[in-house]
Amino acid sequence: MKKTVIALALSTAAMTAFAAPETYSIDPTHTAPRFEYTHMGYSTQVHRFDNTSGKVVIDRETKTGSVDVSIDVKSVNTGFAVFNGHLQGEDFFDAAQFPAITFKSTQVKFEGDTPKAVDGILTIKGVSKPVTLALTSFHAAPNGMLKKDEIGANAVAKIKRSEFNMGKYVPYVSDDVTLSISVEAIKD
Repeated sequence: MKKTVIALALSTAAMTAFAAPETYSIDPTHTAPRFEYTHMGYSTQVHRFDNTSGKVVIDRETKTGSVDVSIDVKSVNTGFAVFNGHLQGEDFFDAAQFPAITFKSTQVKFEGDTPKAVDGILTIKGVSKPVTLALTSFHAAPNGMLKKDEIGANAVAKIKRSEFNMGKYVPYVSDDVTLSISVEAIKD
C-alpha cells in the first residue's frame, strides 16, 4: 500500500512538473486592436482594426509563453470609408504592398502567476521594431457559454509612426501613437 501511495505521489508530481503549454486561438469577434494619435492638437483620434487572428501559448508552470498576432490592414475602421482608404494608401499603411501588421513575441514576462508584459517584434509596413506590450489586465477562466477555457487581456504600447515609414504630416498629426489591444482567446 505504501509503495502505491508513493508511486501515485511521484507520478502526480511528475505530471505537474511537466504540464504542457496551453494554446489559445484569438477570438476575432472579441479582439479589438486600436490606435490613437493627436490630430493637429485639436483632439485625440481613436481608430481600430476589425480583423485580427493569431495564437497565444501559455505555460503556467514554467511561466513562459508566446504571442503571434496578425492584423488585416484593410480592416482599418475610422468610421468613414474615404478615410479608411486614405489610411490604407501608400502614405500610411500601404495595404496593397503590406497587407498585415504582425506582432511576434520574444518573451512573456510574469509577475507571480500572471503575465504582465510581452516583449516582441512589431512589423508595420515592412519595418520591424522591438515593442513591449504592457498588460493592464489578464484573466483566465472557463467560458460558461462555450464550455472551453478562455483568456483575455488588455495591452498597451507607445510607438512613433515615423519609425515605421508612416511619418506623413508630422508634427501636425502626432508622431506618437498609442496602441491598445483588447484580446480574448479560446483554448484549442
